[in-house]
Formats: sequence, C-alpha cells, structure tokens
Amino acid sequence: MESVPSTETLPTAIALLSGGLDSATAAALAQAEGYRVIGLSFDYGQRHRRELQAAAAVAQTLGLAEHQSIHVNLAAWGGSALTDTGMDVPSEGVQEGVIPSTYVPGRNTVFIAIGLSLAEARGAERLVLGVNAVDYSGYPDCRPDYLGAFQTLADLASKAGREGHGTQLWAPLVEWSKTKIVEEALRLGVPIDQTWSCYSGGEQPCGVCDSCRIRDAALIEAGRPDLASR
Repeated sequence: MESVPSTETLPTAIALLSGGLDSATAAALAQAEGYRVIGLSFDYGQRHRRELQAAAAVAQTLGLAEHQSIHVNLAAWGGSALTDTGMDVPSEGVQEGVIPSTYVPGRNTVFIAIGLSLAEARGAERLVLGVNAVDYSGYPDCRPDYLGAFQTLADLASKAGREGHGTQLWAPLVEWSKTKIVEEALRLGVPIDQTWSCYSGGEQPCGVCDSCRIRDAALIEAGRPDLASR
C-alpha cells in the first residue's frame, strides 16, 4: 500500500484569497497540482467584511495549510467605489474600453508585492492569483502583460530570483470565461456557496451589481442556478 505524502514534503504555494469564486478556484487548482497552499487575504478598507469572512471559510473548507490576513489601508485616499462609500457601486454593466469605478488604484501591485514577500520567506514556488481579464472589467492589473512585467520585476527584486529560483506568478484563470471557472470550481469541489463576489455587503448578494450579474449568468449557464443570487 502506497503511503500518502505528508503536506510538509509538498512544494508550497501562496494563494491570494479574496473570498471570491475566482481566487478560491485558483487555490483549489494549486492543491490539485500537488501544492501545499497557504492563503493570504487583505483587509484593505473595502466596503464590507463579508468577503474576508468568506475567505476564512473557504480556507478552512479547502483545508489550506495556513491562512494569513494582512491589514493594508487603501481606503484612506479613496479613488474607488469599493473603498469609498460616497461613490455608487456600478450596476449598468461592463462597458468595453472603460475601466469602471470599482478599480482600486494600485491594489494588485500592493497585494502581489506582499504575497511575494511571504512567498520568499516561506520558500514558496508559486504565488497563485485568481485574476481574470475576460469576464470582468479589464482592470489594468488583471491583464497578462501586467503579470509578465511583474514577473520580471519579481525576479530582479528578490534574493531567490537573483539566484534563479524565484517565486513564479501563477494566474491559471486569467483568460478563462466565467462559465469555465464555475465548471472547474464544481469539478474541484470548491465551496461556491461560501464564496462572496458581491460588491455590497449583507446577508445575501445584491444580485444587481456587475460582479453579481456576471457570476449569476455563469452559474446559470453551468447548470447551477441554485447557487445564483436570490
């Protein structure tokens, strides 16, 4: 009978875990590829705590090796509907070529930099990102060219990178449709009902913001309308 390898002997990956469906699916994909996954979430002054609660629940259900949460106050200077309660959350739909007010200035650049710091400290081979450039709003920090440039920076900016074994940015969902992400989440057993993608807080998703509508359409197309907003 073959012995099951201890998680301590598996390669390590750091997964940025927002509490949403995409980051949970990316973390589960890393686990499926044989990685010991450490989750990293950020309290950045977002409108509500609901997504942080979801991140903690997802980390527990997926059985992540560890879950870290960091406070970085990006709300102090505003500039985004996700951090400034004086701005309206958009619900008119994604407009091609227009970056919406839900873009948070510098958010992914800050998050990835901190994730790389933890990854190098823990000897992680991968930094797992749930970013997606297809079904969302075309944020500048969710695009393949951005990730490629950041990889170059990461390799130059770290001891591990200079020695030829730096952490690799891994964004498996970046060019997937939302429906494909849902289908993969279902295949992997991701607790979709525990994830939170809504821009607003509350007991139930609002069902009208851009994020809810994109997620709901994909769930319905994938044959799981029961998991859509109610």
